[in-house]
Amino acid sequence: MSTPAEDLVVTHDETAHRWEGRLDGRVVALADYVPHSDPHDAAHREAIAMVHTEVDPAHENQGLASKVVDAALRDARARGLKVVPACSFVRLHVRRHADEYADVL
Repeated sequence: MSTPAEDLVVTHDETAHRWEGRLDGRVVALADYVPHSDPHDAAHREAIAMVHTEVDPAHENQGLASKVVDAALRDARARGLKVVPACSFVRLHVRRHADEYADVL
């Protein structure tokens, strides 16, 4: 039997500026961002500020927020975006996985 984190489908809703994690088609986790431009970035890459993560209370402590944030960070990397971890959960997550995500910060 699979876990909720294994069944979670993460998609990017560019219009709403967020990544959504869905179980059985229902949003149960999300990570919101705000488009951001960093004039001090030598590469002048576009950036996003990840400002909020949320998990439906019925699905807390199942690793869903981590899965959504991982997907968001990988997607940002693929798009060539720099990430500003403005959300406390995202800050903690990238601190715990510093080697994996240093290139997008």
